[in-house]
Amino acid sequence: MFKYQLIILGTIKPFISDIISLYHKRIEDLKLQKEFYEIYFKDNLKSYKGNQPAFVIYLGNESGDFEDLEQIEKLLDEGNIVLPIFFNSFGREIPKILSNQNGLKYEDFKNEKIVNLILESFGKLRNTRKVFISYKRDESTSVAIQLYEALENNNFDVFLDTHSIKQGEPFQDELWHRMTDCDVILLLNTPKFIESEWCEKEIAEASVKQIGIIQVIWPTHKLERIAEICFPYQLSEANFVKGIYDKKDISKLNDDTVNALVKQVESIRARNLASRQDNLITEFLNTAQKYGKNMAIQPERFITENITEKKRRLFIPSVGIPQSFDCNTSSELKREIKEFSVEEVYLIYDDVRIREKWLKHLSYLNEYLDVKTIKKQEFDTWLQKN
Repeated sequence: MFKYQLIILGTIKPFISDIISLYHKRIEDLKLQKEFYEIYFKDNLKSYKGNQPAFVIYLGNESGDFEDLEQIEKLLDEGNIVLPIFFNSFGREIPKILSNQNGLKYEDFKNEKIVNLILESFGKLRNTRKVFISYKRDESTSVAIQLYEALENNNFDVFLDTHSIKQGEPFQDELWHRMTDCDVILLLNTPKFIESEWCEKEIAEASVKQIGIIQVIWPTHKLERIAEICFPYQLSEANFVKGIYDKKDISKLNDDTVNALVKQVESIRARNLASRQDNLITEFLNTAQKYGKNMAIQPERFITENITEKKRRLFIPSVGIPQSFDCNTSSELKREIKEFSVEEVYLIYDDVRIREKWLKHLSYLNEYLDVKTIKKQEFDTWLQKN
């Protein structure tokens, strides 16, 4: 049976059980079948298969007493991804054989990030990590910039309206286009936030696209019932440096609060991507059923349609804006499937608010790539004709 393999080596620490629990929870959140996901330590590593995907965590040793070096060398030779985790000093705690790997300094709020990296490497979460910060400039500029920097430091691609749109671009079109490709919106809900026309429009767009919103609520303010998918985070004076929360240019969140919000973004991102993918799959299958199509959802969360007994076509849900890289990845999936012949591969996606120039680009790619794209707004027409 095909397996996704998580391998944990090095000096094992108690927090690994928390990571494993969270990993299993995310697999469940993504509606993946648990039996396809195996975890290996040194004592059962003989069962690992080199021809199946693997992600390796190597835990460093503060004394430089390195373990499992022979196993790590073999796994590196086989081209596996290895994430070294250290606690104070990468150079002292991680063996030389891993000196070229990009390590992660461990803090407990990073468990979400570690699990997301594993799932991204297996292709179960998309590699792009996009966050949109929605805020009112005359109330929370300094906090917005502080969170922008913190999220960037945690490998997120952060969109902060005027900071992120080039001069000369049509602002509103580009704003909605960028928002479409975001995984999470971080909304800084200050007292006059909802009075801003732009802020209100941003929330309406997020609801249309079913993007998860973390609503960070300022002290003395209340939760706004303004979005379908909303996760409240109430602040008090204690969350701010020196308790100053009402000065747009000097207010700053303390480090613990910033770390907690980064952790929340990691968590909501995984759940929201799963939800958006689910909605796309459900709408496509419901439309297909209307036309009597014989389709099935597979454990890997793609859809197959039987054309003949041995021939099928694949439909792969793509959250956000499809890229040529997504087409290439889907083409590789076609080659990996051995049980039956794959005739055609399609990426299905929600085209609402994607800029016309990008939709034309995708139509152009359809003429030259073996992987084609199908817009959500054209599901009905396409399935009726094909």
